[in-house]
Amino acid sequence: MSTQPPTSPASRRGFLSTLGLGLGGGLLATGATPAPAIEPIKRTGKPRLQLGLAAYSFRQYFHWMRDKEQKVEGREAWEMHDFVDYCADLGVGAEITSYFFPKDVEQDWLLDLKRHAYLRGVPFTGTAIGNSFTLPQGEKLDEQVAYTNLWIEHALLLGAPHIRVFAGAPDKSITQEQAIKNCIETLSQVAGFAAERGIFLGLENHGGIVAEADPLIEIVRAVDSPWVGINLDSGNFHTADPYGDLAKIAPYAVNVQLKCEMNPKGKPTEPMDIARIVGILRDAGYQGWFTLEYEAKEDPFAAVPQWIEKMRAAIA
Repeated sequence: MSTQPPTSPASRRGFLSTLGLGLGGGLLATGATPAPAIEPIKRTGKPRLQLGLAAYSFRQYFHWMRDKEQKVEGREAWEMHDFVDYCADLGVGAEITSYFFPKDVEQDWLLDLKRHAYLRGVPFTGTAIGNSFTLPQGEKLDEQVAYTNLWIEHALLLGAPHIRVFAGAPDKSITQEQAIKNCIETLSQVAGFAAERGIFLGLENHGGIVAEADPLIEIVRAVDSPWVGINLDSGNFHTADPYGDLAKIAPYAVNVQLKCEMNPKGKPTEPMDIARIVGILRDAGYQGWFTLEYEAKEDPFAAVPQWIEKMRAAIA
């Protein structure tokens, strides 16, 4: 069976209708389970968490930021090779966020980074991009698809097995319902491209149309690809019960990011309960990367090693 999605407007409408998402209906309006749909990921064996570190933890220290050179104060600017060295010293895997790669990065540079990481004994946990899939059909959405597919190719070349992707927020011209439909359609399209290259796409709980657990789960289930799951970010639910919502999405997780703080709705910011997060992941049978994405105020060079050791103790 071809993994290429429909491209014409008519075939896209038919594609959505097969998911129970005809243009007159809604994904969440009826409460019905869309079909076809993937179920929670089935794994054999015991839960197993491997430590990783996200490059975004050091976002202000990289030479490059989203295709622009940035001024770094207080120390020499990092290239991604320097971050890999840092991960080697900590004994963790490296999440190599796309934002910090040189503009129009070339294959020789990517291969040099891959060689450097291998010789330092550092596996790539994956990468992350800053896309939006809620846009209506048109040139802007086409650019997002091309951008995503380019990074799927980069991930394949680098040996990075996973890409964090965003859903996006509704465009002012469309409803939340339509934005969800757009996301399902576009994520399905790039999922076919990723599947042919053996790259996982993890849709992150990152505000917008996936600010809550239920819409996120319904989108991932509707896409119905074994190469699509959830990039669980422990700090991104700002609901009344964020830990409960994390437990809902954990069975669909293909990658996990740990933040240092939790921001429940109507309550003050509180430190992340690492043991509770580990318990949620183990209850879900999760096996995979458990990656620190440090965003707190303290200097990351001082704080990150301490948090890595806390994580190491929690999964021991």
